[in-house]
Amino acid sequence: MISGGAGGANTQTGAVFEGKTDLITFLKTLDGYECNINPLSKGKSEWYDISFDGKYVASSFKKNALYIYLDSIGVDYSKILSKKLLPDDAIYVIMNNTIFIIEVKFQKVAGSVDEKLQTCGFKLSQYKRLFAQLNFDVEYIYILNDWFKHDSYKDVLDYIIHSKCGYYFNYLPLKRIGLPVPSLDK
Repeated sequence: MISGGAGGANTQTGAVFEGKTDLITFLKTLDGYECNINPLSKGKSEWYDISFDGKYVASSFKKNALYIYLDSIGVDYSKILSKKLLPDDAIYVIMNNTIFIIEVKFQKVAGSVDEKLQTCGFKLSQYKRLFAQLNFDVEYIYILNDWFKHDSYKDVLDYIIHSKCGYYFNYLPLKRIGLPVPSLDK
């Protein structure tokens, strides 16, 4: 996990975050990636199956799509949690049997996001409870813009790491979450 990560990543190794795109949109631009809406979520919410070079490698769930997926495999969240958590994105990567909860925080002025960053420890523990019966590992990662590089966020950024969560500035490296990185030779 990068605690002071750099922005402007090479687009072949990370998803460039500018507040205008998401992981699926980015993956669709890369050679070898194909992202298709899962038939169980058509017309409901965004659940994508992700393939690389024709091999299924991951699934991505935005907000309520996570619960459509859990319901489809017989997991009733209401018997585990008292309230739904709605992630910006949750991506299950098959290779490492891990679901990554990705929260994107883009700020231009001080506001409520400041306090939201302090909830990562609680949310990580809730997601771990939710996925325990599936034996999925769970990681919680923030994608932050440069606003959060200000010295006034040092304590909060330290807390994120202390809570066993992570953060990157402006991008998410594909390799970090176990997704294949397209060859530069293609």
